[in-house]
Amino acid sequence: MQRILYIQYTNPGSYPPLQHSSHIFAESGWAVRFLGIESEGAAEKLELRPHPNIQEQKWSRYAPGLLQKAHYVGFGIWAAWNILRWQPQWIYASDPLICPIALALSYLPRVHFIYHEHDSPPDNNKPGRTLYERFGLWTRRLLARRAELCILPNEDRCEVFSRSTATRRPVQCVWNCPDLSEVIEIPKPAVNGPLRLYYHGTIVPCRLPFTTLEAMAMAPRGIKLSIVGYEPNGYVGYVERLEQEAKRVGVGSQFHYLGPLPSRRDMLSVCRNSDVGIALMPMRNGDLNESSMAGASNKPFDYLSCGLALLVSDLPEWKKMFVKPGYGLACNPEDPESIAKALRWFAEHPTETRMMGERGRQRILCEWNYQAQFAPVLEAIQRLTIHPLSSRSQTGLPR
Repeated sequence: MQRILYIQYTNPGSYPPLQHSSHIFAESGWAVRFLGIESEGAAEKLELRPHPNIQEQKWSRYAPGLLQKAHYVGFGIWAAWNILRWQPQWIYASDPLICPIALALSYLPRVHFIYHEHDSPPDNNKPGRTLYERFGLWTRRLLARRAELCILPNEDRCEVFSRSTATRRPVQCVWNCPDLSEVIEIPKPAVNGPLRLYYHGTIVPCRLPFTTLEAMAMAPRGIKLSIVGYEPNGYVGYVERLEQEAKRVGVGSQFHYLGPLPSRRDMLSVCRNSDVGIALMPMRNGDLNESSMAGASNKPFDYLSCGLALLVSDLPEWKKMFVKPGYGLACNPEDPESIAKALRWFAEHPTETRMMGERGRQRILCEWNYQAQFAPVLEAIQRLTIHPLSSRSQTGLPR
């Protein structure tokens, strides 16, 4: 049996792409093992989807400081011990934080490496960067040149990654699409009742602004909003502020926070009982991750897999990807009236709203699913596993 070891210095359950790719390997007969770290707060509750071929082992989390640095080194030694004892053919390393450990492990004999970057680090030339941060970026560059495959979730990020690391390895774009098993099986009928809005993910002002609540107050009465997710570090208390704002504008009874749910199955179950999914992004942002989220954000794909229409920001990439094919409407998230205009249309056109979601669901089934997105990567991995002496640079992946 072929073996693959996933390593990341965080909770693996927080990353849907890791869950999807690991199940693809497991369904193909591979033995899969995760080594990770417990998350802080609500994110700790997020769990991997179980499978007989998948194991998970996690260490407790340490707060930042000297002990955490020792903990990090110990985690690297633990990962090396697992490699030597379990002897996986592939190591799947995720995100820049793991790069120093992954680079050291890449020198062990008879292992192939994949590097998957979910969130890109800031520009290396940013002033004030610490020595530790510079060291991490240096190891990222070296790992990008040693790994057989590098994966990023957006085309623009792929280009920036290739340029900043000067890697000659193939860099594959794999969108954060849902697993085929998560797609709702039958079309949803139109509901002649109050419009039901839905949001899931990290709860922060740029993704779920106050203007959404103001728009609900301006739109037809009775529009409901359900939220599933958690507040990341730096935004603790934002849900309470949203609840207060909802009461202030008169939609307090229509605002429902369901908290963080432990599994994607639970989350998608709530999603299926809604009509429109909210996937808003800032109109102006200099951050690479925020400005290149088309394909990298799992929200719109998750919503479409459940048959929901989309409400997205009026940004060129998002309009081209989701509005032009007829899967939803665009708005300016900074303008309550712009959001309210879209909400009025959804509320007044329930049948057309449901047709938008159904068109998107069909696109998920045919193309926008992780099995289809990950297929070139899986093919290259299987080829290199069968022919390990072939050139490490000849994976056959499209650039």
